[in-house]
Amino acid sequence: MASKLRTTSWVLLALVGVAVLSISLISARLAYGRAEYPIGGVSLTDVAAGREAVATALRGIRGTSAAYAAGFAVLFLAIVAGPYRRGESWAWWAILAGALAVGVLVVGRVPLLGVAMGAGGTGAALLQTALVVLALLLDVGRLGAKR
Repeated sequence: MASKLRTTSWVLLALVGVAVLSISLISARLAYGRAEYPIGGVSLTDVAAGREAVATALRGIRGTSAAYAAGFAVLFLAIVAGPYRRGESWAWWAILAGALAVGVLVVGRVPLLGVAMGAGGTGAALLQTALVVLALLLDVGRLGAKR
């Protein structure tokens, strides 16, 4: 049973990593392309109001965010596919720390920006964090096992 839980755990983590990488690449394409996208429910064009420097800055912010998300996803996948899959307990802790960092910073939007829980991107990020924690809990037994 433990072997099936471990397999389920790393496969679920790998799926989360691939999803984050895919979404970050889509976000980068939106940032660096000329496509219109919403910012807070308002179109990029309307937010920039004809100021090309503002539009460029907003695209740059989105591009940087997408780049960090892609970098996180690549490192996440490298840990999941290698050390985590082999059963190394440090990898469990590293993945948990990364997921909690994302979760805590996203939840910070609620009190600091007055964003409702589940709105403004919090829902997707919290779902990602929850899936990672669930996958880790499936293989929490590795922490007490002697190797």
